[in-house]
Amino acid sequence: MLLIIGAVIVIASVLGGYVLHGGNLLVLWQPTEILIIGGAAVGSFIIANPLHTIKEVAKGVLNQLTGSPYNKSFYMDLLSLMYEIFDKSRKQGVMAIEEDIDNPESSQIFSRYPAIIKSKYLLAFITDYLRIISSGNMATHELEGMMENEIESRQHELEEPAHAVNKIADALPGLGIVAAVLGIVITMNFLSEGPERIGLSVAAALVGTFLGIWMGYGFVGPTSIAMEHTAKYEIKAYECAKSAIVATVSGQAPQMAIEFGRKALPSDKRPGFQELNDHVRSK
Repeated sequence: MLLIIGAVIVIASVLGGYVLHGGNLLVLWQPTEILIIGGAAVGSFIIANPLHTIKEVAKGVLNQLTGSPYNKSFYMDLLSLMYEIFDKSRKQGVMAIEEDIDNPESSQIFSRYPAIIKSKYLLAFITDYLRIISSGNMATHELEGMMENEIESRQHELEEPAHAVNKIADALPGLGIVAAVLGIVITMNFLSEGPERIGLSVAAALVGTFLGIWMGYGFVGPTSIAMEHTAKYEIKAYECAKSAIVATVSGQAPQMAIEFGRKALPSDKRPGFQELNDHVRSK
């Protein structure tokens, strides 16, 4: 939603100012310039990136339009899930949660949190380490180190689509210059047709430079930054789960363990102590 609002402001500000300054919007409509710049940008993007990155970019842009799922409600569900698992393990023994972590989709605990089940990588992260805890006596620092390595690897994967989009944003002004140069080449054919015809042709060529810079700095570049923010909020979910799991392995009670997880969350999306407590009770 914010992407749409921001894009509307960018378009209204630039084109509105242009019109108020006496500009003619029809001059800016140059489909061939858009074809050159947009086609070259898409082609170079395909050349530079593997198929899985292209798919992740498409998914990331869609997430910007629909809104990131990693909000306060998601984090509260995550902490509530962790509390229920820890509480069951503490009361009935570690072996009691084996069926839950082996088949989370059919688990009575996990099924109450569809948002967590939908986040496949996070779900696998949680169940894998709960399985490790239930099957061995790994030292706390070894478990924490393993989790940190996986989180770091996941962070690189999540940031890769944003970096790919940012590189295209950097290339767009240059592609705009390419379109402008081609326009000037065409203008050379009109030198004998008078200043008016030459002026229109030069104006069309300059639109290419304008479009490249505008698209790069006004839309594509900011989208890549927004994708980076979304990736950071997802990583915070992993760090939250890690802190809670390490705390429970260290012997902390379920309520205290999820407090460790709550403190790992960003302040703008972190639920209050009583707010989380009420949410856990309601679940």
